[in-house]
Amino acid sequence: MKYEDFKNRVIAEAKAQGLTDYELYYTASESVSVDTFRHEINEFSASNEGGVCFRALVGDQMGYASTEDLSEEEAVAIVRRAAENATVLESAEKVFLGEAGGQYEQTSAKPYPLPAPEELVKAALAGQEIAYQADPLVIDGTATNLINARDSVAIYNSRGLDLHCENSATMLVSSAVVSNGKEMNNAYEMKSGALSELNMKEIIEKAVKDAKMKLGAGVAPTGAYPVVFAPKAMATLLATFSSAFSAEAAQKGLSPLQGKEGSVIAAPCVTLIDDPFYPENPMQRPFDAEGMPSCRKEVICKGELTTLLHNLKTAAVAGVKTTGNASKRGYAATVGVSPFTFVLEPGSLTEEELLAKADHGVYIDSLQGTHAGANPISGDFSLQSGGFMIENGAKTEAVKAFTVAGNFYEMLKHVEALSKEAKLSGMGGVTAFAAPAVLVSGLSIAGK
Repeated sequence: MKYEDFKNRVIAEAKAQGLTDYELYYTASESVSVDTFRHEINEFSASNEGGVCFRALVGDQMGYASTEDLSEEEAVAIVRRAAENATVLESAEKVFLGEAGGQYEQTSAKPYPLPAPEELVKAALAGQEIAYQADPLVIDGTATNLINARDSVAIYNSRGLDLHCENSATMLVSSAVVSNGKEMNNAYEMKSGALSELNMKEIIEKAVKDAKMKLGAGVAPTGAYPVVFAPKAMATLLATFSSAFSAEAAQKGLSPLQGKEGSVIAAPCVTLIDDPFYPENPMQRPFDAEGMPSCRKEVICKGELTTLLHNLKTAAVAGVKTTGNASKRGYAATVGVSPFTFVLEPGSLTEEELLAKADHGVYIDSLQGTHAGANPISGDFSLQSGGFMIENGAKTEAVKAFTVAGNFYEMLKHVEALSKEAKLSGMGGVTAFAAPAVLVSGLSIAGK
């Protein structure tokens, strides 16, 4: 059955069962991925995933049931299973369903047909030729990965919600490997959008250039230096510590920002925004996982923490309104809290002006080991890094195999300036991250 037919059958069964408070949550995703090795297609895969979760309030208990089978028989069975599950639960936690009546903004993402698999294959092979022709130092291991993705979410409940959103995009990931005969180095670039609008030559040649620039890199000298984080590196840090801005984490004692709303937690030049409608992100969404309207919001405004991110449950605990940040990492998952696109608002300087302001120090454009070397609760991090030395206000010799250490929450207070262009540099589950280059004073570098 199609989702609409399945939904109607679920509604009919819920009424027949005498249920008056319930929700049907549906997700569907499809993807096609093409990966290359040398001048051939190395891997081709296609997947279709999704399902529904039905939850219903029986007495004061919420019962849950989920399925991937959208058949008429399962539409009846899922309602009955949820009602039966409610009778055996003994949870004292209050449960929440979204109410209709909110104002929903229009997304700016334009729907477009995804390229056919054969087009994806042709483009990936063309990308490989661009990579190998970009520089004679390019070697095997260089890869062009193209991914078609389509994502659909729908929410219906007995309180008047009936919502649907669909997004699609093609993503290019260019991984360049170069060698001068003595050592190898690699770098990657990624970009998403319509395939016809992706400048493959520019993206792939940048990956090759970045990989080549690190050949012959030395090790940064140990000391405390001004550090300029490149947009990609800053987005990595933002992704690593983004959970601290969740009210759910704070209420569980897993964030140092609990109760800090209204307090200054960062330098005056720091503004952190959660934007479900960020133009560079093709996966925009006008509502959250509870069907509440999503909205652009300043989480940090000029250094002051203005809000944590809430779903209905955490908002009720805090005595505030939801920020529309309920999230689910799958149709059968529990409701959590996540940002949509976390954006560190750009400043007014070019990157060259930012380097000139730093005068000396280290420019970091890659960070590794965030899972083991960073603690979102304490804020401490010690991460393997790569980049360039900064001397007389300009990037000079390449450096690698050193660590940068500090505390993220203290680092926010020592941000001196930001470049004027934010770049969407990474995805983390249901969230994307964008940042400009950022100058921070006095971080510890451990190298030679």
